[in-house]
Amino acid sequence: IRLVESGGGSAQAGGSLNLSCAASGFHYTTYFMRWFRQTPGKEREFVASIAWPLGDTEYSDAVAGRFTISRDNPGSTMYLQMNNLKPEDTGLYYCNLLDSWGQGTQVTVSS
Repeated sequence: IRLVESGGGSAQAGGSLNLSCAASGFHYTTYFMRWFRQTPGKEREFVASIAWPLGDTEYSDAVAGRFTISRDNPGSTMYLQMNNLKPEDTGLYYCNLLDSWGQGTQVTVSS
């Protein structure tokens, strides 16, 4: 399985960013794709997940109501729309599928 994140960058507090994760090399019919994030000195934390094929979503309390996870119809690309960003959203965002991880994309939010 290969996962490639993109879309990270810098934003002001209150701004928005949209992350993408392109997945390839798998043939499962039922699975979850997840976003995690990590900041220096802290453990990687769960952000959001989406189920295939039903599309059920789940969010951490820290991002619920501000972030939206989605995926395209084939289910091979996952997105994370991040609105009303806060400085504490700063971190390296990772895409996860089963036991595979992407390389991460950096998000930096300034106050």
